[in-house]
Amino acid sequence: MDTISVAAARRAEAVGRTVRLCGWVRTRRDSKGGFSFIELNDGSCQGNVQVVAAGELPNYEDVVKKLKVGASVAIEGEVKASPAKGQATEIHAAKVDLLGDADAESYPLQKKGHTYEFLRTIAHLRPRTNTFGGIARLRHQVSMSVHQFFDERGFFYIHTPIITASDCEGGGELFRVTTIDPDKPPKTDGKTDYAHDFFGKPAYLTVSGQLQVEAFACSMGKVYTFGPTFRAENSNTPRHLAEFWMIEPEVAFADLTDNMNLAEAFLKRIVGDALAKCDEDLKFFAERVDKGLFDRLHAITGQPFLRVSYTEAVDILTKSGKTWEFPVSWGSDLQSEHERFLTEQHFKQPVILYDYPRTLKPFYMRVNDDGKTVRAMDVLVPGVGEIIGGSQREERLDVLETRMKEQGLHPEGYSWYADLRRYGTVPHAGFGLGLERTLLFLTGMANIRDVIPFPRTPGNAEY
Repeated sequence: MDTISVAAARRAEAVGRTVRLCGWVRTRRDSKGGFSFIELNDGSCQGNVQVVAAGELPNYEDVVKKLKVGASVAIEGEVKASPAKGQATEIHAAKVDLLGDADAESYPLQKKGHTYEFLRTIAHLRPRTNTFGGIARLRHQVSMSVHQFFDERGFFYIHTPIITASDCEGGGELFRVTTIDPDKPPKTDGKTDYAHDFFGKPAYLTVSGQLQVEAFACSMGKVYTFGPTFRAENSNTPRHLAEFWMIEPEVAFADLTDNMNLAEAFLKRIVGDALAKCDEDLKFFAERVDKGLFDRLHAITGQPFLRVSYTEAVDILTKSGKTWEFPVSWGSDLQSEHERFLTEQHFKQPVILYDYPRTLKPFYMRVNDDGKTVRAMDVLVPGVGEIIGGSQREERLDVLETRMKEQGLHPEGYSWYADLRRYGTVPHAGFGLGLERTLLFLTGMANIRDVIPFPRTPGNAEY
């Protein structure tokens, strides 16, 4: 007898097999005819499989009729074609074993209709709901697509450090990593002396693996990193997390156009794979969360992305006649309201904006010949706004050091990064895609805390 998943048991080709299923009870209802219907789910798919348990089972009265929502069971039986509409199969149970009961009084998922806010307070149990099981499966599929996409194109997966002394963005919103006793810090001239710390200098949780992965691009050509990143921004908006996952490819001998082409192909692959392999979960989100989900996803896969300069975008926004919460002018940063207007109302499709003012972007982005703009790009999509940010990198040592000083950074603190420009410098480019922001786009969910297993936000590190 084979132990199979609920997903396998729901397929028509399983009819006639004698199988064993293990999972959790979603519902149980008893028939006047002396049998019970059990809806079973094991997390392998969105839908449940129906189990028909006859009254002749030895433990029918003592176990089957007392099964509660959330209880775990092992069921043996035959897969049969279902006469009911909407399901291909059902299991006729020959044996039902209770593995773990769930107290009906205290189990918080006994009833339906809980808010997402409430479910965040029980993040250890919310994966058992349809919504969060679907998000977890989509997150898995996106992760698989990331690795497959880059592997097929000859990229190497590089593990960049989580602890770093470098601030990639220069924003300063960093989590400090230290072994110094906060109650008894060593002092020199009245200041904490980090020479006595574990690393002998201030160290932080990384905000990006980009700088380190550039070192490998400058020796191996095409590389990427995919891992957790951290930002100590005291923000409670639906778009911010203190811990999130980033995918960051870096390509040597590449310019901004190459970068745009790679980003577009990458996003199309992720969305295309989700449409092909997660259809049931996406249908759930289209029905329950975002009615326009499939139109938005097909807009990604069905047409080329428009490529529009920042300057042209600002001109469109200023001539739109709309009143903005954040006024638009050349040199100002575009906000979500501006990005979504461009993708959802003006162009009505994905857009790649490029050539931003140098004052808006980090020191490592290549300065254009006009001296005013840098070879930056942002990929904007309907429903989310910016989903990818990247650039051609500044490969000229003198310009790089000038840009560091402009932004108040000390070049000596980035000497290893500057070495990449001293010894065999090459044009290169890369970008970053936030995994959680991608999942917001794929599901239509409104809050980024609901697309990561255990959200880390100000005041929240419960698990």
